[in-house]
Amino acid sequence: MSFNPLEEKGLPIEKQVRNWHQIVGRPYNKTDVDCYTRTRQILMNGIEVEAWGFKHQLNRFVPDNNDKELIARISRIEDSQQATANWMGPADQSVLETTLGYEQVAVDLTAWMAQNEPDDYVKETFDFGLLEDFDHLYRYSQFAYMVEGIEPDAIVQGQTDVIIGRPTQHHHNCNGLRIRKPYDKMTAHPQTKVNILTLLSGEQQTHNYYAEHGFMYGDHVLRETYAEIKDVEEEHVTMYESLIDPTETMWEKFLLHEFTEVCNYYTCMEDETDNRIKKTWELFLDIELGHLKVAADLFKKYEKRDPEEVIGNEIVIPCRFMSQKDYVQKVLEKEADKRLESEGKYTTIEKLREDWASYKVQEKQNEISSPSENSVRLAEIYHNRDIVSADKELKDKEVEILTKGLQKRGLANNTVLPDELEKMIKTDEKMKEKKEKLI
Repeated sequence: MSFNPLEEKGLPIEKQVRNWHQIVGRPYNKTDVDCYTRTRQILMNGIEVEAWGFKHQLNRFVPDNNDKELIARISRIEDSQQATANWMGPADQSVLETTLGYEQVAVDLTAWMAQNEPDDYVKETFDFGLLEDFDHLYRYSQFAYMVEGIEPDAIVQGQTDVIIGRPTQHHHNCNGLRIRKPYDKMTAHPQTKVNILTLLSGEQQTHNYYAEHGFMYGDHVLRETYAEIKDVEEEHVTMYESLIDPTETMWEKFLLHEFTEVCNYYTCMEDETDNRIKKTWELFLDIELGHLKVAADLFKKYEKRDPEEVIGNEIVIPCRFMSQKDYVQKVLEKEADKRLESEGKYTTIEKLREDWASYKVQEKQNEISSPSENSVRLAEIYHNRDIVSADKELKDKEVEILTKGLQKRGLANNTVLPDELEKMIKTDEKMKEKKEKLI
């Protein structure tokens, strides 16, 4: 269904305050929750954190006290929405289980957006980031199985492949190379604007989650892995935010934040399979329509422009959470060797210059070892191979993908090389054959 959210009144601000019982609802059951209910919950937590933080930045520049008070009231409401969304997660869901959910969000969200992005350059950037989050899911899955005995499919439920991607040790860059070319706010489609702000919010929250929870395990290599991947998420925030037109005013950004929330809650409401949680998304959509009305009124007041110039006159869909395995595999096979270049360009391993800015960063950060490579080393020691979950066709290409994705320069000393991975796979196959004979 398509509608113009600017024509909707939504729930008035004065009716949006909820009691504590309403704010802190009953969490979902981790043993029977649909994986995409979990991804929606994780994403909306990130969307609300971004929206809340932005309003506090905005309010430091608002000259009118009445407007400042109105924005302050909205930021408090959104803080309570964040609590509701975040605390849908149950207390018995471990940090690693939640982490696999975060990476499933990143993979399936980015893949869906890439296929529905009208700007080819933005799509290319989404594809690039996609492969990095895909490898993060793989690295964390090794630890989830080794530390807590969690099969990755217990979380991703077979909807997302778990296999090697562009190796995480190569995700570390001179952060200046992460700067991409921004869209033109005057010509960019609202879909592009919403896509970027949605993905940026998700990646920022992923960074924050790893920063706040990675220390909670005693295994030192796992702690280092959280630090390593957190560093990549910081780069992702830099990369995605650089796609935004820097000439957007604060009032344009306020309008876009509220529109992005409306679009995401609308999609959550349409797609949610848990009827109890669906009611929350319905309420929050109504709340955000009320916030959008305020943002539109303030935009008209300060900018003297029509909000439709910025967000158009109909809802856009930021994501339909569903399996993206076929698309991810295509990008994986095609772009594992892709690398960042200056001036917002892309290149490949074979075309990297000797003075490529990221070499120094990688050589320094990986000079002792790469924690993400140790994740596979430890899996080899304990289980004779890495932990993967994919169709046979993709599994058979794992060594080929690793070969394509590895650089010759900047490799950590503990890098799992293609011939070693192939040996691990063959050892695993022989062990399975022996077990079948015994049965």
